[in-house]
Amino acid sequence: MAGAPYYLAVPQVLGVKLTGELSPWVSAKDVILTLLGRLSVKGGVGKIVEYFGPGVESLTVPERATITNMGAELGATTSIFPSDERTREFLAAQQREAHWVPLQADAGVQYDEIIELDLSAVEPMIAMPHSPDNVATVSDLAGRQIDQVCIGSCTNSSYKDMMTVAAMLKGNTVHAGTDLMISPGSRQILTMLADNGGLSDIIGAGARLLESACGPCLGQGAAPQSGAMTLRSFNRNFEGRSGTADAGIYLASPETCAAAALTGTITDPRTLGEPPQIEMPQRFTIDDSMILPPADEPEAVEIYRGPNLKPAPRREPMQDSLQLTVLLKVGDNITTDHISPAGAAFLPLRSNVPALAEHVFEGVDPTFADRALEAGPGAILGGQNYGQGSSREHAAMAPLHLGVRAVFAVSFARIHHANLVNFGILPLVIAQADYDALSAGDSLLIAGIPQGIGARKLTVKNESSGTKFEARLEITDRQAKILQAGGLLNYVGEQPG
Repeated sequence: MAGAPYYLAVPQVLGVKLTGELSPWVSAKDVILTLLGRLSVKGGVGKIVEYFGPGVESLTVPERATITNMGAELGATTSIFPSDERTREFLAAQQREAHWVPLQADAGVQYDEIIELDLSAVEPMIAMPHSPDNVATVSDLAGRQIDQVCIGSCTNSSYKDMMTVAAMLKGNTVHAGTDLMISPGSRQILTMLADNGGLSDIIGAGARLLESACGPCLGQGAAPQSGAMTLRSFNRNFEGRSGTADAGIYLASPETCAAAALTGTITDPRTLGEPPQIEMPQRFTIDDSMILPPADEPEAVEIYRGPNLKPAPRREPMQDSLQLTVLLKVGDNITTDHISPAGAAFLPLRSNVPALAEHVFEGVDPTFADRALEAGPGAILGGQNYGQGSSREHAAMAPLHLGVRAVFAVSFARIHHANLVNFGILPLVIAQADYDALSAGDSLLIAGIPQGIGARKLTVKNESSGTKFEARLEITDRQAKILQAGGLLNYVGEQPG
């Protein structure tokens, strides 16, 4: 959008060889949950996950989309499938066959790592609170009460997902003790459901229809009651993400979700008899009448900025030295939800960083924002995989507004690491022993910062204990220049032309 290249560090490539075919009632969601159980939420960090093998051909494009969508929960840079005949068929159904290009790995390609997964051996899986990799088989948890079911989100709201759910609900009624919410994936899917009768089956069973949007996934409506158990076909189940701090969030396939909606408990869909047979449509409904093309005279377009629209924060060029107070010490797998909360109370503030910053780390330490503003330049201390989950750059912008100038962590999630660099916050990697030795409230002095950025290594003095330790910068040459400029906005502004 800015007319400039996109940069990222070249990752390793993890090859996932798929064999066999999915069994009845088993879906793509079960595939990615199985992989999360094997690899963890850190298993894809610094890697592209590439799917190959004879099992690929059996998966539709929407099924592949579910798997690649949740590659983010592995921490992966991205996830890819080959562009093959199934891809061509999907694009043809969307009247876009002319855009199809065959694309696959070269013969004899060497992957950095290969794992194998037999699709026929996969069974219905479920992620338990409060992490997508905390997985178990549905059969192991069968019988647990479920108060709410939500089906949709970017992960599982395709035409096939929605029609499968509609077929399961047809002629039935949602359990009296369970609420069911449905979010179709797009206007196109909602229109097709209305035209073919699937929508009537969903509403007739007692489901509540929501808009085609994120909605309950990040606590924007449909928050469950306090202490409730909610089962969702979504991608993340971090604590409090549903909008209810003490609710338990389970993740599962649309099939497992629909089964629970009918029974009121976690239910293995394989116990429900023959599964519905849903075929991909030969032609999707196409209506682009509501898509507006770019303006012929963009300079004449007026941008309206209300009082809740504030400019992004920018910091000064990097100083020679920094005196920092450790404002907060947190553990492993801190998510961007922990840093900058999701939910209905906070989404309206996304364009108003000063207001949003008042809620940074609110669920971890309600006093954090006030303490950070009072302390002056500060630092955060994190464990492994700091900043996992959503890519929201507000988790860097809002701390920057509060005076955070460095984050020390044993390791970082890739996207959050990039966001910290882009806003001029030093992402400093430290040894586990140094993490253990540091405490909230410690006063840290970092000197020779410009030279240290160039050398990718800074010496930090803990003035509270009188000790010193080293912190590494795992950055590219370009990122070094961005940090020295005080962030990407400053760096771009310095470039000629």
